[in-house]
Amino acid sequence: MAEAARQRAERRGRTGETLAAIFLRLKGYRILEARLRTPVGEIDLIASKGRIIAFVEVKARANRDHALGAVTPAGWQRISRAADFWMARRPRYADFGWRYDLIAVQPWRLPVHLRDAWRPGIA
Repeated sequence: MAEAARQRAERRGRTGETLAAIFLRLKGYRILEARLRTPVGEIDLIASKGRIIAFVEVKARANRDHALGAVTPAGWQRISRAADFWMARRPRYADFGWRYDLIAVQPWRLPVHLRDAWRPGIA
């Protein structure tokens, strides 16, 4: 039973990431990476708009507040390490600004995009 619940959660997460990527594209972002796995952490989406790189965490939840509160400080730290890893290997983006965004995906609602949701060094 636990395996079935895990598979449903994985499917819901993948669907949420797909919807978030479409939503960002509609807002004028270019998706650079999706479901990035690095030795130091994972990033759901990496997107660019103008000269900004957004490292995006996507949370699919039934309730918007649960989605917005679902990333722990330790989770943001892992995302930050993965972002550092990714940026270090892409010198062409060295002069771009970057930030950490969160997208909350709920059933039958437009996604909520919280830009600059977290900053390193701020709990």
